[in-house]
Amino acid sequence: MSGHEDTIAAIATAQGGAGIAIIRISGPQSWEVGAKVAGVPVWPREAAGTFRRATFHSSTADGKTVVMDDGIVLLFAAPRSYTGEDVVELQCHGGRLQARQVLEAALAAGARPAEPGEFTRRAFLAGRIDLARAEAVMDFISARTERAAAAARMQMEGRLSRTVDALFDGLVEVHSDIEHLLDFDEGEVPDDFADEAAAVLGRLRDGLAALEATWHEGHLLREGALVVISGRPNAGKSSLMNALLGRDRAIVSPTPGTTRDSIEESFDADGIPVRLVDTAGLRDTPSGDIEAEGIARTERLVNDADLVLRVIDASTPTDDEERGEVAALPRDRTLVVLNKTDVAPPDAVAAAEASFAGLSLRVRSVSAKTGDNLDGLAHAIGGMLCSAPAADTPGVSSRHRREVAQALEAVDEARSRLADGAEGLVLAAECLRTAADALGRITGRVWSEELLDNIFGRFCVGK
Repeated sequence: MSGHEDTIAAIATAQGGAGIAIIRISGPQSWEVGAKVAGVPVWPREAAGTFRRATFHSSTADGKTVVMDDGIVLLFAAPRSYTGEDVVELQCHGGRLQARQVLEAALAAGARPAEPGEFTRRAFLAGRIDLARAEAVMDFISARTERAAAAARMQMEGRLSRTVDALFDGLVEVHSDIEHLLDFDEGEVPDDFADEAAAVLGRLRDGLAALEATWHEGHLLREGALVVISGRPNAGKSSLMNALLGRDRAIVSPTPGTTRDSIEESFDADGIPVRLVDTAGLRDTPSGDIEAEGIARTERLVNDADLVLRVIDASTPTDDEERGEVAALPRDRTLVVLNKTDVAPPDAVAAAEASFAGLSLRVRSVSAKTGDNLDGLAHAIGGMLCSAPAADTPGVSSRHRREVAQALEAVDEARSRLADGAEGLVLAAECLRTAADALGRITGRVWSEELLDNIFGRFCVGK
């Protein structure tokens, strides 16, 4: 990626019809580029922090000036802007044509097209934002539930960064103490140093382990959970999916084998974004090759699921074969749903609940038809996916988790080396440097061009 001597431009809003579109320009010539598009002389520096009405112009091949649109110009001066550079934002009408025309005019005036994530990358390099906060920008934009958005917002505010920085500083301090001791003879090392350093590292290790433990929630909020609805034909799986979604998504029919392929929709389960999948009914004698393939896909989805909703018709007795099928499911990711409670005898429902609870399985009784206890089911789904309450520190991402795991391994090695005399101190210092570097890569205190490319390459062009 080019350096900051050039000026970049991109459409910063989503494509398609909208009230407005924003073309963002950043770099040393951004005010000059914006002024050319607006058809005015360069604005005085005291105009920073203001907005102005403008008419946007472009030039034809024969040198004629063409008016494209009317809009608003927002002016930001370095370093008080998103990127830390001079920035101009041109707001025009939100049609595809208008935004593209204004962008092309900015490019013709001297800017170049921005690369994916380049605005935020420049913000990081200017010290306006650290890497963890930069990644949270995309998490916030792509959040599918309020809980996911709140977690991303916490990370944008720096809660994760402060936690990581505190651990980083602790590791650096112990490393510095060891390096200081290595300047002296072995006999001058205090007898209690190894024990004291090990105790400090133990506390830091606890902090690292606690941070790593937040990954499960972070993974679910970022990636979503796969929740698979399975069960025998006519247990009410499709009806349950429609009821949870609040609309008719799956075809419901009394004819067995109606659902022959998986149907997937998004669903909010107590703040956890869910990929809710309705599947073909499980039975030993499918009606043909298509239903057989649907059943095979169901079995694969059940194996991959974060949570399986095993739907059972509570209005009919459960036979030993079905009970055995349910007993074989993993208890930590299976929720038995007794459906059709509106037509099932209450004593039969109670007996079925007790029977499956006796297998150490979670059970919920609902009626997909009447909606009875559907809210409780959604709450139970969210609780099984993420039993812990939302943490004060937002859940780490998979990238963060890898770095924390490396830091944990290095800290453990350092603790084991502390009691080995001067040679052990040298190795412990190396381990602590490795641990600190790993944590530094989370926030960007340690970085490489390859790391930045991997992170910001996933951003959209205008961000």
